[in-house]
Amino acid sequence: MLVMAGSLKRANPDLIEDSVLIRAMRDANVPKFMVEDLPLFAAIIQDLFPSIEITANDYGKLEVTIREMIVDANLQPENGFVTKVIQLYETFNVRFGVMIVGATGAGKTRCYEVLQNTFITMRERGDPNQTF
Repeated sequence: MLVMAGSLKRANPDLIEDSVLIRAMRDANVPKFMVEDLPLFAAIIQDLFPSIEITANDYGKLEVTIREMIVDANLQPENGFVTKVIQLYETFNVRFGVMIVGATGAGKTRCYEVLQNTFITMRERGDPNQTF
């Protein structure tokens, strides 16, 4: 979480530290939670930081390219799946090893393939972001 908070603060130096901390906690933990646990996590964050309004991250070109790669794979760019691909991206930014788990047919393989193709495409297009 500290690595993510440091990256967020460097990328957004004008953000107040509470917002950076909350975003880091959210981005580092939400991908690991079950759907049923998300409202509880959101409630805990709201209780701990009642005066802080947390906005959603803007992934810009990354999200546009993810959606493009989903369509190229003859899939529908459903928002939930796009979110999972972005969460996998965020997880790779803070973890050395990642394990994708889920039921057969849940989309695990497609998720990392879409992310891989997104990275390749963005790199080929000359995106300056070195994480791609």
